[in-house]
Amino acid sequence: MLKMKKLLLLLCVSSSCLAAEPSAERQTEIRALLQNSCSGCHGAGLQGAMGPSLKPEALANKTDELLITTITNGRKGTAMASWKSTLEPDEITWLVGVLKSGK
Repeated sequence: MLKMKKLLLLLCVSSSCLAAEPSAERQTEIRALLQNSCSGCHGAGLQGAMGPSLKPEALANKTDELLITTITNGRKGTAMASWKSTLEPDEITWLVGVLKSGK
């Protein structure tokens, strides 16, 4: 049963069926968070610094699942913090789409 749930989640994430788009106001807040908080490690233009680049070309070979998990839980042994107390799961999925599209 657990394998089936993981497969369903993976299929949904890859087709963006889980991502309810945040309101326009919340999108603005999340974009501000990205620029104000993430740029400290990922660089002012998110081109990479202490943390890796978040530009679409750098993320092209990363799965949505990997990026969602990284944003949600952070990365042990690195400065990458968990954002699950700040962002809802749908917001994280939306953000991954924004990052990968460069929009």
